[in-house]
Amino acid sequence: MAIAPPTSPIHVGVLALQGDFEEHALMLRAAGAMATEVRTLDQLNAVDGLVIPGGESTTIARLLIAFDLMEPLRARIAAGLPVWGTCAGAILLAARVPGLDRPSVGGLDMTVERNAFGTQVDSFETDLAIEGLEGDPFHAVFIRAPVITEVGPGVETLAALEDGRIVAARDGQLMATCFHPEITADARLHALFVSLVREAVREGQPA
Repeated sequence: MAIAPPTSPIHVGVLALQGDFEEHALMLRAAGAMATEVRTLDQLNAVDGLVIPGGESTTIARLLIAFDLMEPLRARIAAGLPVWGTCAGAILLAARVPGLDRPSVGGLDMTVERNAFGTQVDSFETDLAIEGLEGDPFHAVFIRAPVITEVGPGVETLAALEDGRIVAARDGQLMATCFHPEITADARLHALFVSLVREAVREGQPA
């Protein structure tokens, strides 16, 4: 009887220039991925997928430029790298971000409003029905969160608040959430992203 070759682990990087990258790495490992922090070009080129974490969007944008990662990251996204941006990461993935003092990474055809709900004291939690997640609603934590004000024709809305404002979206292998799933005990969104990365690897997306 033939023995199937072992399945290679999925290697997901977490951009570790600023923000809550350690929490994402823990959740990705819980979801079955090999997770590493990304700060250099060699580290970026070694991963099958990337998470851009929450933090401060203008600071992360500046550091991407300072670390000479902005253009290589854009090139890898254009070549099909799966990327998931959470909170500040969603801002950086957006094609249009009014008020951002540096160009975003871009790639996802959407417009994002920064700090859409107010300051830190206006942070809140709510349960969301998220497209593609089975089971109970996802308990989402919004901290100085953005909101997606417009999406392009090819972008799928994954979740919206009761008032209709979009807070999660996907375009192919790019995914954005306006909240912080990494600070919950629920790894379902991380598992969903790992499955997107795994599918991209199966289809031959180059690492």
